[in-house]
Amino acid sequence: MESPNALKSSLPPHPQSIEEKSDREKKIDEWLPVNADRSAKWWYSAFHNITAMVGAGVLGLPYAISQLGWGPGITLLIISWIITLYTLWQMVEMHEIVPGKRFDRYHELGQHAFGEKLGLYIVVPQQVVVMLGGTIVYMVTGGASLQKFHDTVCPSCKKIKLTFFIMIFASAQFILSHLPSFNSISGVSLVAAVMSIGYSTIAWTASAHKGVQKNVQYTNTSATTADLIFNVFNAIGSVAFAYAGHSVVLEIQATIPSTPEKPSKVSMWRGVVVAYIIVALCYWPVAVIGYWVFGNEVKDNVLISLEKPTWIIAMANMFVVFHVIGSYQVFAMPMFDMLESVLVKKLNFKPSTILRFVVRNVYVAFTVFIAITFPFFGNLLGFFGGFAVTPTTYFLPCIIWLKIYKPKRFSLSWCTNWICIVIGLCIIILAPIGALRNIIREAKTYKFYS
Repeated sequence: MESPNALKSSLPPHPQSIEEKSDREKKIDEWLPVNADRSAKWWYSAFHNITAMVGAGVLGLPYAISQLGWGPGITLLIISWIITLYTLWQMVEMHEIVPGKRFDRYHELGQHAFGEKLGLYIVVPQQVVVMLGGTIVYMVTGGASLQKFHDTVCPSCKKIKLTFFIMIFASAQFILSHLPSFNSISGVSLVAAVMSIGYSTIAWTASAHKGVQKNVQYTNTSATTADLIFNVFNAIGSVAFAYAGHSVVLEIQATIPSTPEKPSKVSMWRGVVVAYIIVALCYWPVAVIGYWVFGNEVKDNVLISLEKPTWIIAMANMFVVFHVIGSYQVFAMPMFDMLESVLVKKLNFKPSTILRFVVRNVYVAFTVFIAITFPFFGNLLGFFGGFAVTPTTYFLPCIIWLKIYKPKRFSLSWCTNWICIVIGLCIIILAPIGALRNIIREAKTYKFYS
């Protein structure tokens, strides 16, 4: 492995170091949400990562396992956990790979590895798809969970359109989006992390309490070979995308203080390990117990399979609502940072409260509009996310690592990274195919704003 100085000299020149920045640039950095406040503790890293990673998609894992079968399903679940933990460790390590410089944003690390322009072109489009797509999906999920809560608590009440529930959910985002920095959403993120643990626990404990159903079967129920293949592809996507928090990990690390004696990676890694243990405790019991109890009859949301007791289902859906409120903010804050950076650095707008007010309201309004127009956006993200979530999570960190460290060919590091890249490429090819088929199916019967 090369020394930091050798690495620095072998790469394209990077922008000014922190010490060389002008007063205006320093003020802009202090104003931008990602690095405005560097006082986070290691446990902030833990619940930010839990919030970013554990989505309502965990409730669909038993269905994904039912499409894959016991062996392949459990294997993919564990392999995805191992690979994404490894690539997350790589990103944490590379945050301060150049002495005196912090790569506070994913694209800055990309620029360091690939050059100023190419780094932007490679990283930014993928990161935007993940973060923008994620916030739109959370908008749909929040509205749908509110609707499920309403219908569960009051089954005899008049049915209300999903559109209105999405708008109700959005009202919270219009308020929370004006918190100034990434660090200021820590409380929201903590609540979201607790809620994600809550509804995951409800899902598997209620399933276990219900017990294995009579005449349960674990064989695949696909009517045709084509159905079987497409369902397997979709299931691969569902499992692989369950670990999609890497697009915001450098931004999370940017909030942690760093000194030569105690670099930020120490606290960040401690938080990541705690987060990944909790993620495993959320995902694995839900996936295994949900499939074990219901077999191939499990629904694509295990809470629907549970049906009763009503109050448990209602509470779990409310937990999902509170969770996605926080998840929206964790993905939106780097987007705000990106938009505000362009406006003040490239277009020379003056950093101000009014600018921030307009930018953030417009962004939230845009995500509301898309969510209302395309409430099947989850399948769209499955399709587009296959080209963005998988690279940013599974193999882009490996490519950057190979580019920067240049490990010896056929060494352990070289082989490990290439294995991750090959697995990631398989997922990026297979997962979008299943999602595309679902989009076509839903689009045939879909009516706008119905």
